[in-house]
Amino acid sequence: MTNKTRALMLNGGKAVGTFFELGGANAVECLGLAGLDFIIIDTEHGPFDVESAADFIRAASLHGLTPFVRVKDATRASVLKMLDVGAEGLIVPCINTVDEVKALVEYAKYFPLGRRGVANGRGSGWGQADFAKGGLTSYFEICNREQLLIPQCETVGCLEHIEEIVAIDGVDGIFVGPYDLSTALGKPGQFDTDEFKAAVERVLAACKAAGKFATTFSGSAAAARAHFKQGFGAAAISMDAIHYINAHRALAEEARRED
Repeated sequence: MTNKTRALMLNGGKAVGTFFELGGANAVECLGLAGLDFIIIDTEHGPFDVESAADFIRAASLHGLTPFVRVKDATRASVLKMLDVGAEGLIVPCINTVDEVKALVEYAKYFPLGRRGVANGRGSGWGQADFAKGGLTSYFEICNREQLLIPQCETVGCLEHIEEIVAIDGVDGIFVGPYDLSTALGKPGQFDTDEFKAAVERVLAACKAAGKFATTFSGSAAAARAHFKQGFGAAAISMDAIHYINAHRALAEEARRED
């Protein structure tokens, strides 16, 4: 198992993806063919659960697309099942405390980092994948390294403890959720306030100090470029539904235009 988006960020590259909301394995393949690095299968706000996510993950693997999953909550079942079906990273929403993140590491990472339950699922080819054949010590090491655990900073509680959270062994990075974070700071959707800018800089500084990945949501390609300049290693640009609407709206307007 090699997480290509992880490797890209480690090498200083700019990882580009989007949130996956519409569903359908064929749609996942199209996003891979489009040249994206990753998708985030959204089970927090999207309608998906484990069985459908497994199909999307399988489709992503056909075209070298890294499948991340935003889990619906921070419970053991939500974390464990998505990893077992092959998610190469988890974005975990609504984090407020250090103890919540310590529990996440327990659920998501194998010994010696955590206490993730051991079972052969589709993510390991039911034990037949090459990386799963070298014994448990090697298997645990590979999974702990390649399947990323990324808490989402979108609450005041997470922001206030960000340095401690990102320094926890087993946390691989932070995902900044700008809309919820700006709302938590009392200025919904206002990304140019001093408070919001300071919050983002604090997260970036904490990630840099801990040697962890900083990732975020970008509303557009221009916003993604700005985020990369700030120091983010990955940007999820909008969501597939919005891209779909915008592309077909532009197509229809162009077709109806009278020269």
